[in-house]
Amino acid sequence: MEIKQLEVFLAVMSAGSITAAARLLDRSQSQVTRLIQELEASIGFALFERNGPRITPTSKAVAFHSDAERFLTGIGQLKERAKTILSEEPAPIEIAAIPAFASGFVPLALAEMPDDLLPRNVHLRSVPAEAAVQSVLARTADFCVASLPVEHPGLDVHGLFQSPCVAAVAFDDPLAAKETISMHDLADRGLITMANPFRLRRRVNQALEAADVRPSRIVDTNTALNALQLASTGFAIAIVEPATAYGVRLKNVAIRPLDMDIPFLWGIFSAASKPLSDGALELIQLIIRISAARMPGFVAHDPGHIERVADVTFGGEHAQEQGS
Repeated sequence: MEIKQLEVFLAVMSAGSITAAARLLDRSQSQVTRLIQELEASIGFALFERNGPRITPTSKAVAFHSDAERFLTGIGQLKERAKTILSEEPAPIEIAAIPAFASGFVPLALAEMPDDLLPRNVHLRSVPAEAAVQSVLARTADFCVASLPVEHPGLDVHGLFQSPCVAAVAFDDPLAAKETISMHDLADRGLITMANPFRLRRRVNQALEAADVRPSRIVDTNTALNALQLASTGFAIAIVEPATAYGVRLKNVAIRPLDMDIPFLWGIFSAASKPLSDGALELIQLIIRISAARMPGFVAHDPGHIERVADVTFGGEHAQEQGS
């Protein structure tokens, strides 16, 4: 298995055809085809099903794709690191963050970084919480910002935090005139919420059940930014985490507190025993400070109590406040 074979495979997966991949790589179609065939022979399974000029990735190709992409990303980062060592430049900062932070508070924190601590290269990836943690453990990210639960012995915890979720409604919705939106205001209304049943969605469901509220329909999505965009059209009301609500400003959306505390729990993590650069450490502190300033009801928890914090339910009855 060679790097050039993996590069061609990723190009075909991205472009959707041998012809398009050849143009992308400035290679001939025959070269691309040969390298794909050599890779298939090396790994022992077919990557594409061929039907005349059309190709379709096999299920094995889809499973292989993320690992190949991660490997080549690591190779690229290694080459970049070698250049910084040679030139004695500060090392790049690699950040993996859930979309709530990748689109909001992390960019705001980067904008406030002192020039002498900001390296030439910064890599910010928006990924699900599980992938963010795996990026840190695989050492392809210096640190990650992820929602809870997160439990792994190979992690150092730089902070555990909590802030209540909010409602997002269109400006012309009658509920936008209210200072606080009641859970009962959601009865017989369309509701937009998160799809992952093991994170924020679980707490939203608990709150709806406790309030005995049944929305007329529920639309779920994988990012709060999608939920805000939907809410801005007046299609439905969204319950979203505060990082996106207060970190990304959208037109035609009113953000209002809820009368029930649905906690959004998150933390910042790095690989255990991996020293972080001064730039990465400063960026972590900036993310925390900006979050504390912009998230109403911000609470910092003891980093040593991650299991207890992850068990916080709606209403926050298990919360142990350390500071805000």
